[in-house]
Amino acid sequence: MTHHGSSAPGRIGRRLAPEAHRSNALHPGAWWVWALGLGAAASRTTNPLLIGLLIGVAGYVVAARRTSAPWATSYGAFVKLGLVVIGIRLVFAVVLGSPVPGTHTVVTLPEVPLPDWARGVRIGGRVTAEGLLFALYDGIRLAGLLICVGAANALASPSRLLKSLPGALYEAGVAVVVAMTFAPNLIADVRRLRAARRLRGRPDRGMRGLLQVGLPVLEGALERSVALAAAMDARGFGRSAAVPRRVRVATAVLTLGGLMGVCVGTYGLLTAEGASYGLPVLACGLLAALAGLRLGGRRAVRTRYRPDRWGVRAWLVAGSGLAVAGLTVWAAASDAAALNPGVVPLVAPALPLWPAAAALIGLLPGLVAPVPTGEQAPAPPRAKPPVQLRNPSPTSPEETS
Repeated sequence: MTHHGSSAPGRIGRRLAPEAHRSNALHPGAWWVWALGLGAAASRTTNPLLIGLLIGVAGYVVAARRTSAPWATSYGAFVKLGLVVIGIRLVFAVVLGSPVPGTHTVVTLPEVPLPDWARGVRIGGRVTAEGLLFALYDGIRLAGLLICVGAANALASPSRLLKSLPGALYEAGVAVVVAMTFAPNLIADVRRLRAARRLRGRPDRGMRGLLQVGLPVLEGALERSVALAAAMDARGFGRSAAVPRRVRVATAVLTLGGLMGVCVGTYGLLTAEGASYGLPVLACGLLAALAGLRLGGRRAVRTRYRPDRWGVRAWLVAGSGLAVAGLTVWAAASDAAALNPGVVPLVAPALPLWPAAAALIGLLPGLVAPVPTGEQAPAPPRAKPPVQLRNPSPTSPEETS
């Protein structure tokens, strides 16, 4: 019997975060609330140091708590997408100019003359360092928001999130999940068919290979759609219970009004002018939308098998994201200059102390969320085995056949 030694921090971490299994699995909605809280904090600042800290917090939690599921590898794709967004924002600033005046000229491009009706728009011209820095800060903010959303995609199971949706959103949730799984299945079919063509010595690149691979891929997608439709029909998908007309009207009014309130409140929180009315309108909209979803759930006739429970750890994970968002919004209202460094004149951004400490609260899921173990833990990369060449000249009838 082998004894594995453990240090005191390891024992403390084990007490805080037990091994993950079906009974203590974290609710997928908690991961989304945590990630959206980090994203809201990133949207309230243009300080690249603070946004980089938020991205580092999200990356640490993903590395510590992601599983070996297929969706867990999506975080890297969101990071690459964020880098692409930053590059596109810089290209737009170079080609279309920037509204920020500057005195440090980097390059002067040939300017395209435009008609009078396009006054205020220019293509080319003088490119300043202030304009490029402003575009870089803006692109980093959008990239941080995308990466925080990618953290939720890498940590939350789509199927469990669909099962946790209210009954009024179940049909829409199924459509979203089916749409999200279409692209991975399509990519898997393309890889499988290209590998089969290479084994047969047929071309798998170029226009000819694309045309000969495309038809089987479309045929497989059609067969998968027909099989999915038959399975959904066999399970009674789309059945609904009869509810009174007044309940349907109240559900529609509460849901639409609540969603409009959520949109207006969110806009108020994301803008400095609407900070006074944003939070009350958002709270009223959420309450109205939840009431509408509660009433709309009366039409659902399905049941849940072993539903996910919103336990103490889910409250801690979701609360850490909300705390990061709330403290960052408060800091942006009290000291806007620290969270939005200026570019005229050119100054180096400084990391504000209290917003940085608030961002570190987002590390709490890396301590309290259950640790994936066994088959759930991501497998370490393994080296490829050496290729063994066989004798090309057959020596037996079996090898010839």
